[in-house]
Amino acid sequence: MPKTPLHPSPPPLEANDVAIVGGGTVLWFVAFLALLPFQGTLSEHGHGTWPWICLSGGLLGLIGLWYCRARRDAIARSRAAAAAEHPADDGGQDPATRSD
Repeated sequence: MPKTPLHPSPPPLEANDVAIVGGGTVLWFVAFLALLPFQGTLSEHGHGTWPWICLSGGLLGLIGLWYCRARRDAIARSRAAAAAEHPADDGGQDPATRSD
């Protein structure tokens, strides 16, 4: 069977990481609040740690939100610096009228 040529990998997709992590964090806190009234019943059945696991997930999600926002801002600063450092190399011509 002949080998097929390898194609370069596509660029990574951009996702809204802040929204994804924020949504997960909200879900952890909602789960904590939903389980909190049942703490006694959960403890009787050996699941007393569930609300605290949810609270931990929510708090770790806050750290994740901080990290994702800092990362997003750093990427934006890096792109702005690269754009300022290397302005369009088209000689000031409109791309529609430029001849390559």
